Amino acid sequence: MQPMQIPLSPYEQMIFAKIGKSATALGVETYVVGGFVRDKLLKRPTKDIDVVCIGDGIALAHEVAAQFRPHPHVSFFKNFGTAQIKVKDPESSGDEEAFIEIEFVGARKESYNYDSRNPKVEAGTLQDDQNRRDFTINAMAVSLNQDNYGELLDPFNGMEDLANKIVRTPLHPEETFSDDPLRMMRAIRFATQLNFSMEEKTLKAISTIAGRIKIISGERIADELNKILLSPKPSIGFDHLYQTGLLQLIFPQMTALAGAEYIDGKGHKDNFYHTLQVVDNVAMESNDLWLRWAAVLHDIAKPATKKFEEGHGWTFHGHEVVGGRMVPKIFTQLKLPQNEKMKFVRKLVELHLRPISLTKENITDSAVRRLIFDAGEDLESLFILCKADITSKNQAKVKRYLANFELVLQRCAEVEEKDHIRNWQPPVTGEMIMEYFSLQPSRAVGDIKKAIREAILDGIIPNEYEAAFAFMVEKGKEMGLEQVG
Repeated sequence: MQPMQIPLSPYEQMIFAKIGKSATALGVETYVVGGFVRDKLLKRPTKDIDVVCIGDGIALAHEVAAQFRPHPHVSFFKNFGTAQIKVKDPESSGDEEAFIEIEFVGARKESYNYDSRNPKVEAGTLQDDQNRRDFTINAMAVSLNQDNYGELLDPFNGMEDLANKIVRTPLHPEETFSDDPLRMMRAIRFATQLNFSMEEKTLKAISTIAGRIKIISGERIADELNKILLSPKPSIGFDHLYQTGLLQLIFPQMTALAGAEYIDGKGHKDNFYHTLQVVDNVAMESNDLWLRWAAVLHDIAKPATKKFEEGHGWTFHGHEVVGGRMVPKIFTQLKLPQNEKMKFVRKLVELHLRPISLTKENITDSAVRRLIFDAGEDLESLFILCKADITSKNQAKVKRYLANFELVLQRCAEVEEKDHIRNWQPPVTGEMIMEYFSLQPSRAVGDIKKAIREAILDGIIPNEYEAAFAFMVEKGKEMGLEQVG
């Protein structure tokens, strides 16, 4: 056998030798294609191998599975002619047991109806299969056949595009994108993940037929948005989405942030590009997808709250509150989860001005306690967002803001060490209140619990059981309640 023209680990070489042996036994041509080839050439880690054969992919999967001990389970889908096996990766580092996923499919050619991204599929050649690929960098194949084992088959110069860092379609881009409009977002996603440029003709085609994205499900769009957000520099993707017109169609609230308005020579910053900078700043500090969504949405209500005040300029009063109310609606619209992730994003949007506001006044312990209480276990995430929100080009101003912010961080640490407000649990529970006053669940119980909490946050009583219990007794007396029994 000839050596592989892509770099492989010893275990990957063993896997391909087994696939090649199985293909020979079945008498079918077989190739490794797509993302695995691309990522290996880019020296990126990958655990997904796509195998195309000129024949029955399911039969090949069963033959390959029989080469391993123990035999991996074969998951197959007759309607699609695809099969998958998972094999343990002994070269993986880390605590969790890792697997390499190998997917098998017969080579095919596709044709599309205009109003659907679901193709009509029929058996085809390797050339047919490469023609239907989305981008040149994903259309390369490596032979596993005896006569040319290891040879790289690159009909669209994908290697050259990898070297030049360009995203380009193998066929005319309008044809490729019209067949499957999700490819427009995938093109932008790959450019963002890999920090590649978009070929001018490919980028122009997205602008030309952006409206075709309407036939794509919200779930598919959300998946691509999330992958863009998880890229090292998400602003690349969001700027492409904006410039091509896709963002206006899938997320109009974000495009409403764009542009600056001037009255009497006073203008405000372009909140769209400010938001992109904040997202990039967060991305440098955290891989948390939902913290990055909080960065995307932190100023989302500025267009709705924008107002020009004579003698003062532009204001956005209450944009954090209005923005918080917008979060559930936007998550619903974008098919994002309506669970604790959404609540986390809403919390950060609503709180993102609080730490900054504490730098502009004499910080009281009460104000710091309330910040710690409201942020709870998400305090570090809030601080990351607030620091990321400092995007001024005036370095002296940035230095002053960061110094003030460090003061808030220090005060938070001091107050938390003393008062233990974070992840706060009431020292006196509702059950204790009901037992002492012989009450059923009622508004009175809630009022006493709230009064205790407020007294602790205001520093009237310490966050301790004895003090809280005594306060409960006094508060009950004020409400006409007495101990029973």
